[in-house]
Order: sequence, then C-alpha cells, then structure tokens
Amino acid sequence: MHKPPPARPGAAPTPLRRRRQALTGWAYATPTALFVLIFFAVPVLLVAQMSVSDWGLFAGNRGLNAPENFVDAVGQRLFWPAVWFTVKYTVITTVLLIVLALGLALLVQEATRWSAFLRTAILVPSALGLASASLLFYALYSPQSSPLGFLGVGSFLGTPDRALWSTVALIVWRFAGFYMLLLLVALQGISADVYEAAEMDGAGRWRTFVSVTLPLLRSALALCTILCVTGSLLAFDQFYILTKGGPDNSTVTIVQLIYNAAFAGANDLGLAAALSIIVLGALLILNAGQFRWLSGKES
Repeated sequence: MHKPPPARPGAAPTPLRRRRQALTGWAYATPTALFVLIFFAVPVLLVAQMSVSDWGLFAGNRGLNAPENFVDAVGQRLFWPAVWFTVKYTVITTVLLIVLALGLALLVQEATRWSAFLRTAILVPSALGLASASLLFYALYSPQSSPLGFLGVGSFLGTPDRALWSTVALIVWRFAGFYMLLLLVALQGISADVYEAAEMDGAGRWRTFVSVTLPLLRSALALCTILCVTGSLLAFDQFYILTKGGPDNSTVTIVQLIYNAAFAGANDLGLAAALSIIVLGALLILNAGQFRWLSGKES
C-alpha cells in the first residue's frame, strides 16, 4: 500500500491532514462538552424554567407565574439582610485569606530546614472536607466540650458578631493552606534574575516586594480572589452546621435563604429557583468584572 510522503517542515497541511486534526480536536472536546451540557447547561435551563413557574416541591409545575417569583424573592423579609451579611462575610473572608495566604507563601518560599514541615502543616487542613471541619469547630465552640471554656470564654456563637468571626476563623483555617499553595507556585515561578536586577538598582526588600513581587503575582492573586469571592458568596455548609442562621437570623446567607425556600419552609422550588438565578447573575457580573480588570492590567 502506497503511503503519502511526509509533509515537509513548515509546509501547509493537506486537506486530509486538516480534516484529521479537526476530528481529533472534536474527539478531545466532545466528552467535556457533553459533561458541561448534561451537568450544567440542562440544570440551568431547568432552574430558569422553574424560576418563572409556580413550582412546588411536591405538587410540581402548576403553570407560569412570571415575574411573581422574582418579586416575592426580593420582597422577602430576610432577603436584603441576607445579601448584606453575605457581602460582609465575603469581603472579610477574602481580605483575610489573601493576606494570610500571601504571608504564609512568603514565609515558606525559601528552602530551609523547616520549610517542608511548615508547608505540610499549613496545607493539611485543606484536605479536610468543609462539613467535617465545620463539625470539628462546632465541637470546639461548644460550651460543654470547648477547651477554651475553662479560660472563661463565653459562647462563641451566642451573638451575631461572635458567630460571624467564629465562622471566619474556621474558613481561614480550612482554606489558607490551599491559597498559600497557589501563591507559592506563582512565587517560585518568578525568575531570580528579576530580583538580582532590582537589587542592583538599589531596591530594598519592601520596594522589591511592592514593585516586583506583587505585580508579577497579579494573575495568581486575581485567581485566588475569584475563587475566594465565589466560594464566600455561595457559603452554606459552615453556617448551616455552626449557627443554623442564628442567632435571630443574623447569619443567614443568600444560599441558606434558597435552601429555606425550597426545603425548610414554603417548599417552593419556583421561589428557590428565582433566588438561584439572582445569585447566578450576580456571580457572572462579578467574575466578568474581575476577568476584565485582570485582562486590562495584563495588557
């Protein structure tokens, strides 16, 4: 059987070769496309349909009622307090996590005698599931079993401020190692020649950090910020386990409001879907703005 001669380097691909390359590309992309279609696109379309329908948990679809679900969602008594609390929690958590993770990454950046141990110790909590970590901290905060109770510390979850900061402490402990790892990889990707050039120009440690390290970490910091903001806006497990939204509904997040609408009260999937669409829209706007800011800085 006669085989076609191999293509010369730099020569334009033949139509047959282009067709094979296209089929290969489709073969690689099809499983991912099917996964996204089945587990994302179809559920989003179903939620969009439910958001404009009178859809009960047990009664099913009882017909369209747009835009009643969205009006009821925004008009709930706890909607705006939940939005404000979620935003406040997101800002606090994001700032603390990014600052702490960057400090830890700088601390363990150099290969020293204890750096491997410190990296492992800081990263270990990231291997624990969020629900398991929440249960662990619930036991820690419990007045009956808390080791801090012997020091005279009152209830960690008894007031709105204490409940908020106790939950923030859990999240920082759980995720600081993960974000540290992302920033550590980015730090180790910075060439030593850049630091040598800055040192030759007479830049001190602080000037080098501000003018060299931070600009070169912009992409990694933007990624950490996007992940942290998205995760914080979708917070549910930690508050559901630690506070159940209390005390006095002061720690109800927007996702917990969705859960309550669907399963813990009205059993109204249409109302829960409308809240979900609002959250999805807010996330899309925030992430698009962050990506736009990142691309503008990079250019």
